[in-house]
Amino acid sequence: MSTPPTRRALLGLYASTLRAARTFRSYNFRNYFMQRTRDNFRTMLVESDPTKVSHAYEQAVSELMVLRRSAVVNQIYGGLPLCIEEESHMPQRTQVADTHI
Repeated sequence: MSTPPTRRALLGLYASTLRAARTFRSYNFRNYFMQRTRDNFRTMLVESDPTKVSHAYEQAVSELMVLRRSAVVNQIYGGLPLCIEEESHMPQRTQVADTHI
């Protein structure tokens, strides 16, 4: 039986996983993986069984490696930004002067 990870190790892995999730270029993937990370680590922090915590930690480490590789691929082939992401770049409506005589 392996020793359970410390709270500091869990929080470090959490931060690394969130950092990797933020590197996704695609809005939907980015938000999905950030929410999934939050949910997974919330359940991991409240778990009291050391064996389950160790198993969840090891699984999260392997998922972090997959997430990092997937983020690189998504950065290469991410596609165009969604309209939700382009809010600051949207053209402002200008009022046209009334030219009717």
